[in-house]
Formats: sequence, structure tokens, C-alpha cells
Amino acid sequence: MSTEIYDIGYRRYDGPRLGSGHTNRALIVHSLRGVFGLGRAARSKIVPVALAVIMLLPAVVTIAMMALLKERDLAYSAYAVIMQPVIAIFMAAQAPTLVGPDLRYRVLPLYMSRPVSVLSYIGAKVVAMTVALFLIVAVPLVLMFAGELLVDMPGPPATGEFLGALTTALVLAVLLATVSLAIASLTPRRGLGVASVSAVYLLSLAAVPVIYGTLQSMNESALAKWAWLLNPFWLVDAVQVWLFNSTPSSEGGYPAGPVPALLTLAFIAIGLGVLALRYRKAAAQ
Repeated sequence: MSTEIYDIGYRRYDGPRLGSGHTNRALIVHSLRGVFGLGRAARSKIVPVALAVIMLLPAVVTIAMMALLKERDLAYSAYAVIMQPVIAIFMAAQAPTLVGPDLRYRVLPLYMSRPVSVLSYIGAKVVAMTVALFLIVAVPLVLMFAGELLVDMPGPPATGEFLGALTTALVLAVLLATVSLAIASLTPRRGLGVASVSAVYLLSLAAVPVIYGTLQSMNESALAKWAWLLNPFWLVDAVQVWLFNSTPSSEGGYPAGPVPALLTLAFIAIGLGVLALRYRKAAAQ
């Protein structure tokens, strides 16, 4: 029996091999674009763009007040705490878009068939969400500081407070990104992910004033300060007070010392651990 060989045009790839670093960067950019709805339907852009615009409004009003009255009523260090409902809505709405589709359509094994490990995949998602959250907080702060310099306010500019607020915004973004992605990854359904992240935030927001007021009524002022640490925004504000000696955004202040910073690191580590366990299981299915 004769054997025939057909040349069907297969060739070895002899182009540039960009390596795993390029793969990770591409995944980060793709995920970051997805957070803001870029490259998707117009309706996917409505929520993130609208929330980003709302985040800018207090900064614009503050600049106008500085130009008219030569006063700055809104502190850089308090911006994230004041705007926490808007940031929380952004976090709850967009975190499930990063983790839900891949889990729902079970494409993790396809990702892992390439030089993408579970840790690099998680890292890309966390970095993308961190950058998105940092941008919506940092851009208004930068705009407000630029306005302060242009208006030429009396006295020196609040450069130290501004830089401290930027650093704190980064810490807050890392904390919110890891925790929100960890919660959202527990379900492949976007609606349930949004509800879960929202519920955790609303629970922490509602519990803090109740616990604080109850302890204050019992004359436990020192213990009442710990109640603020149950909310991620006040927790990171406590870190800011400890690191940069800023004015607390809570009634009665926070516990002194590095405990808030240690709690922040612990929550970030727990969030990363939950993501690692969830995605190792999903990649094996």
C-alpha cells in the first residue's frame, strides 16, 4: 500500500516570543478596560463613567469655592470617606465583571493551558481592579490640588496632606480590590456578585454607628473607637491618621498605634487567600 504525503501548509511559528510578562500585561489591560466598559456595549460604560463623573463633582465645587472665597473646606484626607457610597457602588458593580464571566463560562482551564498560572491570573485581576479604584479616587484629588495651586490660596499648599491622601487612596484601592473580588468570585452570577459585595459593605456601614453609639452610651469611649475599624473606609482612614497624623474622619478618633495597618494587611491577605483557593478549584474543573 502506497503512502501519500500532503503538504497542507502547516509551518512552525518563527516570530517573536514575548513571554509570560507580555501575557500578564495583556490580561491586566484587558481586565482594566472591562472595568470601565471599554470595548463592550454602550450600556456597559454607563455605570462606571457616571460614577467617575460623580466622584469629580466635589473636587470641582471645592475648586470653585477656593477661587471665590479663598477657602478649602474639603480636606484631601477625608475625600475617600466622604465619597465612600459612590466608591462602594463602583466596587460592587464592577468587581463581578472581572471574575464572573470566566467562572460562568468555565474558561479557566483554557487560560491555564497557556503560560498563565493561577497566581498570575489572580494578580492581573487584582492589579486591574486596584488601578481602577485608585484612579476614581486619585484623579479628583489631583484635580483639587492643581486647582489649589492655580488659585494661589493664602499660605503654603497642603502638599503633605495631598501626598498622604494619595498614598492612602492606593492602600484603600488594594484593600477594596482584594476583598470585593474575593466575595464576587464565590458566585459565577453577576447579579449575585453585586448583591454580595453590596451586602457586605452595607452591613459594615450600618453596624459601625450602632456599635459606636451603644458603646458610647455605656461610657466605653476607648472601646467605641474600635467600632470604626469594621468599615474598610474608616479602617484605612485610621491607617492614614497613624502614618500621616491627619485629622480623623470619624467621631471620637481611632485606636492609636499600628493595629489598623495590621488589620488592613490581614484583610488583604485573607482576600488573596480566598481568591487563590477559589481559582485553584475552578481551574481544576
